Amino acid sequence: MKLLKIARPRQAFKVMAATQWAQSALMTLQPGQSTGEPDNEHPHSEQWLLVLAGVGRAIVNKRRVALRRHALLLIERGEVHQITNSGKRPLKTLNFYAPPAYTPTGEIRKSAKRR
Repeated sequence: MKLLKIARPRQAFKVMAATQWAQSALMTLQPGQSTGEPDNEHPHSEQWLLVLAGVGRAIVNKRRVALRRHALLLIERGEVHQITNSGKRPLKTLNFYAPPAYTPTGEIRKSAKRR
């Protein structure tokens, strides 16, 4: 068992904890900010994104969906996606990846990269 205290991360993306099978991370996007390129994907991992605060939009496989507090979005492995803060306040999300997609420092894992 692990009990984690969720502190305000100083960076936009912070891996919180991981096991062999799953990983959690906090993400904060400032108004107008997006998650990298529109062709972002996790070819070996599912991503579950829970909106903690703010509003935004997700584009997943060219489909748009509005995001607001308490929304839970499942991005299945291999789905191309981009998250954008469309509001005036920070968009804060709690993300789970199964299996883990990132190293503890937030770099994409080699096993998670497209071959």
